[in-house]
Amino acid sequence: MIKENIIEYFEDAILSNWDKVSLQDYGSGGITFGELAGQIERMHNLFREQGLKKGDKIALIGKNSANWGTIYIATISYCAVIVPLLQDFKPKDVYNLVNHSESKLLFISEFLCEKVDFMQFETLQTAYYLDDYNVAHDFSMDFIALNKNLTVSDKENFKLEHIPNDQLAAILYTSGTSGQPKGVMLNHNSLAANVRYARANMPLESGDRIVSFLPLAHCYGAAFEFLFPFSLGCTIIFLGKLPSPQIILRAFSEIKPRLILSVPLVIEKIYKNKIKPTIDKPTVKVLLKIPLVNKLIYNKVHKSLKEAFGGDFKEVVVGGAKMNREVETFLRKIGFNFSVGYGMTECGPLIAYDGYSTTKIYSTGKSVDTLEVKIDSKEKGKVGEILVKGENVMLGYYKNQEETDKALNKDGWLHTGDLGIIDDDGYIFIKGRSKSMILTGSGQNVYPEEIESKFNNFPLVSEIVVISRENKITALIYPDQERVKKHSLSEEQITKVFTNYQKRVNEDLPAYMQVNKIIIQENEFEKTPKKSIKRYLYT
Repeated sequence: MIKENIIEYFEDAILSNWDKVSLQDYGSGGITFGELAGQIERMHNLFREQGLKKGDKIALIGKNSANWGTIYIATISYCAVIVPLLQDFKPKDVYNLVNHSESKLLFISEFLCEKVDFMQFETLQTAYYLDDYNVAHDFSMDFIALNKNLTVSDKENFKLEHIPNDQLAAILYTSGTSGQPKGVMLNHNSLAANVRYARANMPLESGDRIVSFLPLAHCYGAAFEFLFPFSLGCTIIFLGKLPSPQIILRAFSEIKPRLILSVPLVIEKIYKNKIKPTIDKPTVKVLLKIPLVNKLIYNKVHKSLKEAFGGDFKEVVVGGAKMNREVETFLRKIGFNFSVGYGMTECGPLIAYDGYSTTKIYSTGKSVDTLEVKIDSKEKGKVGEILVKGENVMLGYYKNQEETDKALNKDGWLHTGDLGIIDDDGYIFIKGRSKSMILTGSGQNVYPEEIESKFNNFPLVSEIVVISRENKITALIYPDQERVKKHSLSEEQITKVFTNYQKRVNEDLPAYMQVNKIIIQENEFEKTPKKSIKRYLYT
């Protein structure tokens, strides 16, 4: 266990930044750290009145908001266990997960209440509206409401109870891309280890502003858009439901955040829709081959891109999925301040990271200082499964010993399911998922993500999954419907364009990786709430 403690981080942040704005909903006023202290005390009083004990579960489902953050902090600082659920989950999944977690209380956004049947919950005592903390449904005869007028202590008397790092803090249910949801158990130590590393290695300080738009029910958004900046005394501005890239960029221009957390999708869409059409113009292509002139063009693109992200950020940290290689190459070429990290829910989430000025291109940085990372391969330098061990790693899957034993071996090494290599300098390079890797008839390993990355640069490709069908590498492609309508493309014309794409991609691939067939999808691929394609449905 590390000496740092997440509750001590909370208490210090509140006391050191009492009059500064802590949590704020986009487009409305925020609450100060001192006001948040009062809300935490009110919540703790409510939990006591409800008879909650240490280790009891509190489920939380709704859009990102200041109230969401308040419930999260109040829950784990009470030594209860937070069970954050994605608002995209179907009602039947919400019932199953709330019941499976044995949650006693539920905080739920009002708009979601219309979709749920409260009688399907088996363990709840009371459900509260996340929007205003009023009672949404009472399951017992003992009606208990939040006392919003409760007198709270002042700064001199505010104190949070110490909670040991070995205590369970959160159960995170994630559907992933390869099966049913499992409840990842993270203790206080895992949360503290992630915050500790971010404080030492990511550029933020008290008073900085940050935009929270990633789903907080996922640990990537929770750790680095919420817990880490909160611990420093930053102002966190929540955008609410997962917005479009256009809304995100508008918020960036208004708020001018000092650190930006993003998924590759946002940056790749900007590149594909704004930058690539410009640099692919014949005239620009010629100019980019001329020394000094190309530098002027790259500087102009860099300035435009920086302004798009608010113009005042120190770094853009990309995580959650593998980044398109062409996009990464271009961003490095223009000197854009970004880095790519690597993690998974089972590590709360961070496994590897390195700042933009020192990281290696196409890598996900080096392992964090609280983890050991190794490659399960017989030969050094050969691709193998990435294994991790250390302070960040989960306790296991809640009430699922079978899956826990599959993920964690007897020596405590976590099997990530990701394939990669580590170079002599300690940098990790991800090659793909072990479950999606294709083994060809000649014994060659093919990583679909590398092929998909090449196709994703073409304008007519909206979504793609590369699989093996009848021992042939096959690309399933869903066309960009806006472009199809704009150019009135027939099915025959779409096929012709995709055949041309196939030819161009294959020219850059070795024979064993070449795409043999393209199948056009009529509908979007089915996705997880995190918007990852459920690949296993199409293999």
